[in-house]
Amino acid sequence: MTAKAVMVLGTTSNAGKSWLATALCRWYARQGLRVAPYKAQNMSNNARVVPGLNGAMGEIGSAQYFQALAARCLPEVRMNPVLLKPEKDTASQVIVLGEVDRQLTDMPWRERSEQLWLRARPPLHELMAENDVVVIEGAGSPAEINLHSSDYVNMRTALEVNAACLLVTDIDRGGAFAHLYGTHQLLPAHERALIRGFVLNRFRGDASLLAPGPAQLQALTGVPTVAVLPMWRGHGLPEEDGVFDDVASGSGLKIAVVAYPRLSNLDEFQPLRSLPGVRLSWAREPAQLEAADWIILPGSKAVAADLAWLRAQQLDQAIARHAAAGKPLLGICGGLQMLGESLLDPYQIDGNAPGLGLLPLVTQFEREKLLRPAQLQFAADLQGPWAALHGVAVQGYEIHHGRTAQHPSMAPAQVALRDDAGAAVGWQQGSVLGLYAHGLFEQPALLRALFGTEVQTLDAVFEGLADFIDRHFQPDYLMQLLQPPPA
Repeated sequence: MTAKAVMVLGTTSNAGKSWLATALCRWYARQGLRVAPYKAQNMSNNARVVPGLNGAMGEIGSAQYFQALAARCLPEVRMNPVLLKPEKDTASQVIVLGEVDRQLTDMPWRERSEQLWLRARPPLHELMAENDVVVIEGAGSPAEINLHSSDYVNMRTALEVNAACLLVTDIDRGGAFAHLYGTHQLLPAHERALIRGFVLNRFRGDASLLAPGPAQLQALTGVPTVAVLPMWRGHGLPEEDGVFDDVASGSGLKIAVVAYPRLSNLDEFQPLRSLPGVRLSWAREPAQLEAADWIILPGSKAVAADLAWLRAQQLDQAIARHAAAGKPLLGICGGLQMLGESLLDPYQIDGNAPGLGLLPLVTQFEREKLLRPAQLQFAADLQGPWAALHGVAVQGYEIHHGRTAQHPSMAPAQVALRDDAGAAVGWQQGSVLGLYAHGLFEQPALLRALFGTEVQTLDAVFEGLADFIDRHFQPDYLMQLLQPPPA
């Protein structure tokens, strides 16, 4: 190994690990160092298509995709060798080095940990040999005593490369010092020795009022508090998981995204959240759709099940009324499949179901998942609320099992979007538009066409994150993490 490993651990999920790891990737890259991200295992339905093994395409968690861009390197499957995509509360699809592994998917999760570590360990060493710094993200908490023996994502990874570890906590939730102390004390002594600093994230108020807490914590643990990061909601980095419930109030275009239980790739809506004059909200009941100017049906990891949930909530009726009124309705990937006439599942991938019947399309789920980046162009003769997109060229990515075609016995919908081979990947009928491509709201050309404005680029977001931690970490501390700890 030639690289130094810096690892971000959290006292809880959603403490700020992904955000901080992304900022560290850009900060170290700005020092002229070769940097790569790594997370042994991620659990998320937000995924990106990246180069895989043997010339194929694969998928990794969105967080590691953005961390790679922040590190100024090409995202690839070794950076997130294991991705778990929840399909229901008790089952996840297991993706290893970018590809679905059906044998491991069917194995009980406690039994598969050792098998997964054998697959995740070699990419870690490869990245360490090729770079100056590897920024590693942990998962959840490293001190869950019921999981510790089988947890390879946190301290087993840290020990493998002697990582300098930061432990971050969300002080806005309360109990931050107890979280830090309890996590530290539950770890075995040889693992505690790797923790080099505590980070208080999402602080609101006067930092001087924290005293004497940091000093007392250091007296108890020997670990200093090296940064107090203020609350910063508008940093612009897409969320890794969960819906954004802190929606700004006020006037503007109201866009409602239907938040079914297994929605996926929600990170692609971050630009809408950042657009001036747009109010993004998440809808789980009909009343939340009634005042919407736009409705978006996002991707789904379980299309038939989410469609059944949508009907159980009577959201289907609200969606039909919206379309009948000529208001814009957009379906993306799984949302596109829902808009059609039917879902056919001969291989028991997702489930058979009648669609919403708003586009004359039929989707059949195939055994193999389609993964590809795509160069795309909208049709030149789009009409109605989507006419502004006519002829716009964009980039995106596809990630789906379903293959969709026009219904053979119905009048066809207009082809709205084609890939660079000329194949149809989007259809329009009236105000209803269905697209297979993800990531289109990240395209400046599309934002200009639809909204007449843009948001800051991802690269500008990464620069802002690096500036932020540069201001709030102790001077020179981040470079000190690359040196052996003091005796």
